[in-house]
Amino acid sequence: MAIDRRMMLGGTAAMMAWPGGAFAVEENHMFGMIGRMKAVVGKREALLDILLASSGAMPGCLSYIVAKDLSDPDAIWITEAWDSKESHDASLKLPQVRDAIAKARPLIAGFDSSAETQPIFGTGLDR
Repeated sequence: MAIDRRMMLGGTAAMMAWPGGAFAVEENHMFGMIGRMKAVVGKREALLDILLASSGAMPGCLSYIVAKDLSDPDAIWITEAWDSKESHDASLKLPQVRDAIAKARPLIAGFDSSAETQPIFGTGLDR
């Protein structure tokens, strides 16, 4: 089915009227990171324990998801959403985060890939 001009204009108007619609994207200052971390062989569970213990109460953190990679027994994916890059940067100075980094460092073999993102919407992101 082809979309004619009236349908396109109607859809655009509906998006603009919807709370958090098309114009909200430009005002969005959210910051996100997605990364794949490799644990030292056989140490993924110990690394997950450290991440779990240290992931609470970070001001500005909207979402912090840690997941096991199903195809690699030593890999972990971390997906973060923050209200701003400044909040993310400030979190790295928190005592509990610095302590977790120090504890985790010997268990981390490396980082495969990572990307900085700008979250637009998602379940749990009140934007």
